This record gives sequence, C-alpha cells and structure tokens, in this order.
Amino acid sequence: MSAQLLVAVIDDDESVRESLPDLLTECGFAVQAFCSAEAFLDSGDLNATRCLILDIAMPGMDGPALHRELQRRGYPIPVIFITAHGDGTERPKLIAQGAVDCLRKPFSEADLLRALSAALRIG
Repeated sequence: MSAQLLVAVIDDDESVRESLPDLLTECGFAVQAFCSAEAFLDSGDLNATRCLILDIAMPGMDGPALHRELQRRGYPIPVIFITAHGDGTERPKLIAQGAVDCLRKPFSEADLLRALSAALRIG
C-alpha cells in the first residue's frame, strides 16, 4: 500500500500504539502512531492521512475534540473511534457527528478491518 494511504493511530496507551500498527502493517497498511491529538496535529501528516483510528479519552485534546478540529480545518479524514470506557451510548452520537465507527476495546481484528474498509471507501 502506498505511503499516501496512511492510517494514523492516536492513543495515549503505549500498548495500543505498539500492537495496532503491527497488526495494520501485517494487513498491508502504512501506519503512523501518535501519543496525543496534539502530536498528530503537529506531525505534518494531515494531508497524507486517509483514516484515523482515534481513542476517545486522552489527556489534553480528546478524540472527539480532534475530530471536530479536523472538520473545522477542512480535513475530512474518516475516523474510527476506539474506547475502553463508557457503556456504548457514545457510539450513536459519534457516528451522527461523522465517525465511521466506534469500537470498544478489546475489539476483534475482523471488526477493525471491517471499519477500516468502510473508512477507506469514504476517504
């Protein structure tokens, strides 16, 4: 897959930033991982990013705030939210705001790849 079809993983959990890119790379995706929304915004990768896998709850700017900021700046990057918190009630709200999906951790590889496929069709 071309480096121009970059999937960015943004999560404050180091284990997610290590394991998820490994899985996505094995599936043929170009991947870059970031520890915060701010690190992603400062990275220079916004134009190359074709999908975000984005944690909802992070210190500083949280996932939904980053999604809104990208929309405000005119970057219509498809977003797949991931979360270990909550009771699932946030999913419909996030999808109504333009997210492709919201997966609860731990999620299956099949669910992630299905959401990623949908995101890349959009993006």
